Amino acid sequence: MSVFKDHKISLKQVLEFIPEALLSHLSASSKVDYYSKVLHGRKMFYLLLFCIFDNEKLSQRTLEDTFNSSGFKALFGLGEEEKVRRSSISERLSKIDSNYFKEIYEQMYGRFSSLYDKSEIEKYNLIRVDSTIVADTCCKLKEGIDQKSGKKLVKFSFSFDGILPSAVEIFTGQKYSAEDNALAEAVLSQIKKQEHHDNIYVIDRGLQSTRTMKDFKEKSVKFIIRSKENRKFEELESFLGSENVQKWEDWEVIKDSKVNLYTGKPIQNKRGNLHYREEKVETDFRLVVIRNEKDNKEFWFLTNEFELSSKEIAEYYRKRWDIEVFFRFLKQELNLSHLVSLNKNGIEVMVYMTMITAMLLLIYKKANNLGYKTAKRRIAMELRDMITAILIVFAGGDPAKVFKT
Repeated sequence: MSVFKDHKISLKQVLEFIPEALLSHLSASSKVDYYSKVLHGRKMFYLLLFCIFDNEKLSQRTLEDTFNSSGFKALFGLGEEEKVRRSSISERLSKIDSNYFKEIYEQMYGRFSSLYDKSEIEKYNLIRVDSTIVADTCCKLKEGIDQKSGKKLVKFSFSFDGILPSAVEIFTGQKYSAEDNALAEAVLSQIKKQEHHDNIYVIDRGLQSTRTMKDFKEKSVKFIIRSKENRKFEELESFLGSENVQKWEDWEVIKDSKVNLYTGKPIQNKRGNLHYREEKVETDFRLVVIRNEKDNKEFWFLTNEFELSSKEIAEYYRKRWDIEVFFRFLKQELNLSHLVSLNKNGIEVMVYMTMITAMLLLIYKKANNLGYKTAKRRIAMELRDMITAILIVFAGGDPAKVFKT
């Protein structure tokens, strides 16, 4: 029951998007409830969802207190006698099947993404791909990316379609400290899940590997990547001429060419030392260079898309900023920067639950035309109203006398 009269959709309506049939099916078909007396998969799902919505900073103590509260039990139909300890929650996070939460997330994304018109995004489906790292308390992690400082990091590589988070990969292996490896795997993992993908993947300068770009092209993965300036290339054909100079606002296209790129081929000498020999990759790419006339700054873009105009390529890349805003939302509003579990399995569970919560919040935000902070605050208020209404009914009262419509 919402007190916000101008809302087009209430939290109660948003929660109805959660597929109860799927929760029940997965509980029966997976091993998520094996060896668990109290913290079944469904209860863990709602406990984590509630706490991410209702808390500024999550902890295992917060989860314990929330589960044992009368309000939470009333809202989700739990028995008053059901209680858990923090140690039980910690152990459950480390052992519960994370695929249970991953499957719920993927099913919900498929359902949500079918509800909005693709024209709301772009002419093409632009997928912004980038990584963020979390280092808070990571020195205690058993698995993580080692740093010179002695800390361990966890890397999350997200894909964002402009409205919803479309995929996430969690990396703790050392090789994924290199963005070339992490971003490439994030893109290719998403491709495997889609039969007829027509996405264009927009990526920052973290990915520069010519071999990866060649692999993308061979697998028909369209991309726009911001290149490091002045990288070596061989120009095969220029698409610019005196008759078709492209300018808009303060921007001017100074190069638009078909090119071959160079890469370093690892060579081991007689002493066993590894060095790199420069080698040209015989794969055609497109290089677009634009310059800002105000500050004379250049931006280099590499793509395998030859049908778009150079202006479209530049403007599509600008859309990549959406994922930076999304990262800030995840860290500031949904607590992603703080690791509730230091076990990789528990981290996976929390990330998938954060993505599910993010989708629900983004739908609520978009439908009610709100900002991120306002949407999160009002959802928390609606949660408390729902609990209060249930407790009033339990006490034999009429919630309509309290929540006047």
